[in-house]
Amino acid sequence: MHQLAILDDYQRVAHSFADWGSLEQRGVDVRVFNQHLATEAEVVETLQEASIVIAMRERTPFPGRVLEKLPRLKLLVTTGAANASIDVEAASRLGITVCGTGGSPTAAPELTWALLLAFARNLTQEEASLRNGRWQTGVGFELSGKTLGIVGLGKIGTRIAGYGRAFGMEVLAWSQNLTEEAATAAGARKVGKDELFRESDVVSLHLRLSPRSEGTVGERELRLLGPDGVLVNTARGPLVDQQALVTALYEGWIRGAALDVFDQEPLRAGHPLLGAPRTLLTPHLGYVTDASYRAFFGGALEDVTAWLAGSPIRVLTPN
Repeated sequence: MHQLAILDDYQRVAHSFADWGSLEQRGVDVRVFNQHLATEAEVVETLQEASIVIAMRERTPFPGRVLEKLPRLKLLVTTGAANASIDVEAASRLGITVCGTGGSPTAAPELTWALLLAFARNLTQEEASLRNGRWQTGVGFELSGKTLGIVGLGKIGTRIAGYGRAFGMEVLAWSQNLTEEAATAAGARKVGKDELFRESDVVSLHLRLSPRSEGTVGERELRLLGPDGVLVNTARGPLVDQQALVTALYEGWIRGAALDVFDQEPLRAGHPLLGAPRTLLTPHLGYVTDASYRAFFGGALEDVTAWLAGSPIRVLTPN
């Protein structure tokens, strides 16, 4: 008898995107958790009997110290092809198989561009004003003719470069390992980090989070971006020094920030970004689409079914 836990199903849709009943017919006890387990102690207490866990992206971390306290856990599935919040080395050492899933290549880029457009044209403020009886309260700006700086020119960053060119923007790109050939192929100009922040009107972040990339944007970069610059982050919150960003917003170092990700998720009440001026904030919606969820939950069910059959697929743990 296996107990399977599906974590962080905020929208209560796990059963809408995969036939978990097919596992229940095989004796698997499927339990869905809609509320976030906020502490490691809660995770350990809640999952003591679970032999299979489905983790929704990085919503719930699984460092080695947590995995060591889950002796029954044998299969940990993350939605998506990688998860920086799972210690896969520790999992392998403890005999826990970690598997991934596919995902949508377009969900996060589309959300990125939606945030930028909404910020540029003051959409949230104008809609709220209209509903309160006021007509045209601000003046937006156009993207055409502006310079877009992309930090991290991978699959998502390359799509963003295409969107920028379609809107008539010049596109710059930087990352530590970016080559001239890759930048040119994406329609971008490779520049140094300081040059990108100094010359860009908009900077969009698309790096994977790692010890090397954490804090990529700090006070220096925000000051270089300048009073007319906009920061867009739909990648991971810790890529940005959150305190420096809050100070930049209050003191006017930058025009503003459009953010879908944060250093702490879900954001706690009273978090300084919730009250910061010149911000557009969304609750990590980058991958929250029907196409993504079909790939995530459907792929997770495939992973569990294959593991139960003794032939795990999309394995992330090293041999």
